[in-house]
Amino acid sequence: MRKKIVAGNWKMHKNAEQTEDLLNELIAKLPTVSEAQVIVAPTFVNLASAVAHLEFTTIEVAAQNVHQAESGAFTGEVSADMLKSVGVNYVILGHSERRAIFKETDALIANKVDTALKHELTVIFCFGEELKDRQTGNHFNVVENQLTDGLFQIEKESWANVILAYEPVWAIGTGETASPEQAQEMHEFIRETVRKAFGKEIAEEVSILYGGSVKPENAKEIFSKADVDGGLIGGAALKADDFVAIVTAI
Repeated sequence: MRKKIVAGNWKMHKNAEQTEDLLNELIAKLPTVSEAQVIVAPTFVNLASAVAHLEFTTIEVAAQNVHQAESGAFTGEVSADMLKSVGVNYVILGHSERRAIFKETDALIANKVDTALKHELTVIFCFGEELKDRQTGNHFNVVENQLTDGLFQIEKESWANVILAYEPVWAIGTGETASPEQAQEMHEFIRETVRKAFGKEIAEEVSILYGGSVKPENAKEIFSKADVDGGLIGGAALKADDFVAIVTAI
């Protein structure tokens, strides 16, 4: 049975004190028994303290990015070994903001995936189409290409350390709204794409998260869809009550 997962991507928010405050709220308010694995992704500078703070909880910590090289003259970058050395076991790769703002290509993301998996980091692999792709009916092709070019180079055994996160970029901050039915349609397509490439067993076991502006108001309906296994949460992850409500909706 595949895992239910709710991951909170904090992006470039929360200083050290604010990070500690939010973690304390989550520890106090999250249910002690939950069907969902909860993951939080603070900024790089707060990862080590977050790991220490959550040591005796079931909440896992993810990094928001990693460099593809083992080490070297890459000012401002962070390696997989550095993440592992502070107790981080998850990393978000291919996020739409990394693709759009920092111009990360599928080839670069594939390199990062390979490096992360080599270091036994679990990859939360993000992908999804933009508004123009949805409007022109090219959304399935875009998603298939991002999966094929950025992830499908991995070996079958590596899928145990992969979580998929579908982001309909067109439904995030654009005024457009993705329905739960549209989410299910794409998740079903994603699972079928994985099945064709790697077989039924892997397709049925991999968790596919939805990252299209999940909120307490819509979480239950979205999570009720057969191929939606949880969410990658942005803005709502920064408010403890909202994030807890989303986790509870699982």
